[in-house]
Amino acid sequence: MMIEIRQFLCRTDNYGVIVHDGARGVAVSIDAPEEGPILATLQREGWRLTHILTTHHHNDHTSANAALKARFGLEIIGPRGERDRIPGLDRAVSGGERFDLAGLVVEVIDTPGHTAGGISYHMPDERLLFSNDALFSLGCGRLFEGDAATMWASLQRLRALPDDTTVYCGHEYTATNARFALDVDPGNLLLQERVKEVEAQRVAGQATVPVRLGDEKRTNPFLRADDPGLAEAIGMAGADPVAVFAALRERRNGY
Repeated sequence: MMIEIRQFLCRTDNYGVIVHDGARGVAVSIDAPEEGPILATLQREGWRLTHILTTHHHNDHTSANAALKARFGLEIIGPRGERDRIPGLDRAVSGGERFDLAGLVVEVIDTPGHTAGGISYHMPDERLLFSNDALFSLGCGRLFEGDAATMWASLQRLRALPDDTTVYCGHEYTATNARFALDVDPGNLLLQERVKEVEAQRVAGQATVPVRLGDEKRTNPFLRADDPGLAEAIGMAGADPVAVFAALRERRNGY
């Protein structure tokens, strides 16, 4: 069965994403950053929202939960570890759980670090990953409620998925991430090509996501903290991957 995906900007740089499966009668919003753009997309497509899959509690990902639930009577699913902080939550889930939405299979992956209980959603049959603020295109989320070891473990779980997985993330940060990545990994030829692509996309006013996970594995420095070449490039040859990751994240914080 074919699904349709619509991605659109919300707020300043958030992405809204709706996954629609007409045969199953399902329309799923990945987080709910802003009601207006979500409603506009639904109205344009003639879809009725049935679910919200919440990744973490931050307001820029949950602010439209209550309004959309009141309008559509939908079900909100979100992280068990943040259940008291998710507006309108109906079903709490944790990493390792698997559920289906009228036959649309969803796997839950624990990805704490950005927040203490954040999760990502994987649709294995469709080769889709919704990582939101855990993994970005050429970047990762800030460590607001976790430490480097926690986030590195989270990213390793996502890295283990197949290369042909399509990744949707929560923000348009790729241009800055690309410049940073090239600064810390200047000899990476694949990264050099990606940076050119990103620059061209932004000049054309295009979104830089979704991205292919296989490309991220080879060019995103935050997925490569255990790569000896990257460690050497930042002056940390032989260092533990957690230390390398922590150094990368600290550098990016001030970039």
